[in-house]
Amino acid sequence: MNGNAGQISVIIPALNEEEPIAAVVRDCLTTGLAGEVIVVDNGSTDRTAERASEAGARVVREPMPGYGRACAAGVRALSPGCDTVVFLDGDGSDCPELMAQLVEPIQRGERDFVIGSRTRGERERGSMNFQQVFAGRIAGLLLRLLYGVRYTDMCPFRAIRRDELEKLGMKETTYGWNLEMQMRAARARLRILEVPVNHRCRTGGESKVSGTLRGTFVAGARIIATLFRVAFER
Repeated sequence: MNGNAGQISVIIPALNEEEPIAAVVRDCLTTGLAGEVIVVDNGSTDRTAERASEAGARVVREPMPGYGRACAAGVRALSPGCDTVVFLDGDGSDCPELMAQLVEPIQRGERDFVIGSRTRGERERGSMNFQQVFAGRIAGLLLRLLYGVRYTDMCPFRAIRRDELEKLGMKETTYGWNLEMQMRAARARLRILEVPVNHRCRTGGESKVSGTLRGTFVAGARIIATLFRVAFER
């Protein structure tokens, strides 16, 4: 890595992740890469915030619901010395031990945005449902047609240069946040890399997306709306 590289900050949006959150925070810190771990409590009714703080995270509260709102709150809370931002989920399904694969190309000055692909990595049985895999493939095809960039997933595990993230003008407040970032990064002609990452079943709590039919439908609707909004905005 570049010896003059700045701090790597990890942002973890979390809603009722009391069971897995402490292990996720500890795994991020154990990598030795994260200068800070920010857990954004998005209105939890359990002890998510307390467990995250005990594990070494700085907890930020965003009471207004919305995955994108939580991510944006984490960005606003970044320390001044941060130059690389990592996002991952707080349910234990992402693999922080693979963080180096995402941040090293950025820290070396070779890439601006590195996103994990669960569909190209090793997936634990049951960790992704068919709808998630299919949606990632379809979104990737559409974005390739729009921008000429190859994506195979909308994986939440990703890293991006802070200055480039702040230039993207992110607006999405819901589950369309990840897709919006990928679209805006492609349109801005950032140097993008997709790398295979492993994916596990969540280690606690209930999925807000794939855990229920309603959650899957709502998330899918928001992703589709985001796709059209960003694609046709001037």
